[in-house]
Amino acid sequence: MDQKAQLAKLGLFDAKVPRYTSYPAAPHFGTGTGPARFSKWISRVPPGSSISLYVHVPFCRRLCWFCACRTQGTQSDAPVAAYAEVLKSEIALLRQQLPEGITLSRLHWGGGTPTLLSAGRIRDLAAAVTGAFPLAPHAEFSVEIDPNELGGRRLDALAEAGMNRASVGVQDFDSTIQQAIGRIQSFGTTRQAIDLLRAHGIGSLSADILFGLPHQTPARMTESVQKLLSLTPDRAAVYGYAHVPWMARRQSMIRSDTLPTPEARLELFETARQLFLWDGYREIGIDHFARPGDGLAAAQQTGRLRRNFQGYTDDPAEVLIGIGASAISRFPQGYAQNAPGTSDYIRAIREGRFATARGHAFDGEDLLRARLIEALMCDFRISREEILSRFAVQAAALDRMFAQADAAFPGVLSITDDGLAIREAARPLTRMIARSFDAYDLSKAGHSTAI
Repeated sequence: MDQKAQLAKLGLFDAKVPRYTSYPAAPHFGTGTGPARFSKWISRVPPGSSISLYVHVPFCRRLCWFCACRTQGTQSDAPVAAYAEVLKSEIALLRQQLPEGITLSRLHWGGGTPTLLSAGRIRDLAAAVTGAFPLAPHAEFSVEIDPNELGGRRLDALAEAGMNRASVGVQDFDSTIQQAIGRIQSFGTTRQAIDLLRAHGIGSLSADILFGLPHQTPARMTESVQKLLSLTPDRAAVYGYAHVPWMARRQSMIRSDTLPTPEARLELFETARQLFLWDGYREIGIDHFARPGDGLAAAQQTGRLRRNFQGYTDDPAEVLIGIGASAISRFPQGYAQNAPGTSDYIRAIREGRFATARGHAFDGEDLLRARLIEALMCDFRISREEILSRFAVQAAALDRMFAQADAAFPGVLSITDDGLAIREAARPLTRMIARSFDAYDLSKAGHSTAI
C-alpha cells in the first residue's frame, strides 16, 4: 500500500481536527473566565520575569476573502487612531496590576494590518508599550507587514521602536489565485517591501504562504514558492487554507468548486515542502521551514521548540498577554480572551476594566495532555522520561494513552521504552494523532480539515 492510500485509509482526507495552537482549542473556551480571574492571574506573574506581549490591530484597508481573522475594513484613519488610544489605556491597566520589573522577551504586533497606523501613532504606541514593559536583552519585536500598506516613514518609526523581525504575508503570487481570494499583491510589490525592510536594518524576515487555495495547482505552487525563495526569508510558514464560510462570511466570496480536493491539498503541500528542503531549509513541525541559522531551527535541535497562537516559536516565556479586541492570553493557570467585538472591547477598557470575555482555567489532566499534544506537534515524539518527571501521571496510565493512540493508527507509531514517535511517512497525520490525546468533545466545534 502506497503512502497516499495508507493516509486515506486512516482518514486523513476526511477528518476535521484542531490546529492545536492551544489546548484545549479555543472553541472550548467558556464564559467562566472574566476580568476578575484575569486580574488574579496577572497579579501572580513573578516580579522581574520576562513575558510575551501580543498587540492586535483588527483593521484593514480591504478585507481579503480568504481571511478568517477577526478584522474590519476601514478607509478612514479615525477608527484606527481611536483604537490605538484604547490600546494605550489597556497597557496602563496592565501596568497597574502586573508586578514590578516585568520585561518583554517577545513583542508581536498582529492583525489585521498594524502598518495602517501612521508613523506618529506607531511611535506613540511603541513608547507606551516599552515605557510600561521594557524590551529584555535579545528580545524579539516582530510586526505583521502588508506590503501594500508599507511606507518609508512608517518603517522608520518601527525600526526606531526596535522592530527586528518582520512577518510578510504572501499567500500566493499567481494573479488568478489572487483575484479569486480578493488579495492583489504582486511579486514586485512584495520584493520592494522586503528590500525596504532590509534597507532599514530589519535582518530577520518571516513569510506566510497558503496551500489549498482556489485554482491552485502544483505548477502554480512551484512558481510561487520559487519566487518566495528568491527573496530568501529566514523562515516560512506553509499554512493550509481553512474554508470555513459559516464562521467567516467573507469566505462565501470564494467558490467551493474552485478549491482543490483534500488529496490535491496534500500534493500542493508536498510540492512546497520539497522546494524548501531542496533550498536548504530545515523542516520545523508540521508547516514551518527555517534556515539553519534561524532561532526556530536552533530551538528544534535543542528541544526548545514550542507552539502558541502565532504558530511555532522559540519564546521561553511562560506568560503571553494579548491586548486588543479578541486577543488571547496564556498563563500557567489557563487562557483568557478579550471580547471579540471591537465595540465591546473598547467599551470595557474605557470603563476602566479589563475586556476579558471568555477563557479556560486548567483543570484535571489539561496540562499533561497539552504537553503530550505540543510534543507531537513540535517534535513528532513524546519522551516518556520527560512526561513522568514533569507530571503526576503513573507509567501505566501513560502506557494506556500510548496504546489507545497506537490502536487508532496501526502501523504508523513507534512505541519504545523511550516513548512514542510518529514515523516520518505518517507525519501528515500528526494533528489527527494529537487528537487521540484530546479529552474534549470535538464533535461540536467547526475545526478545519486535517490536511
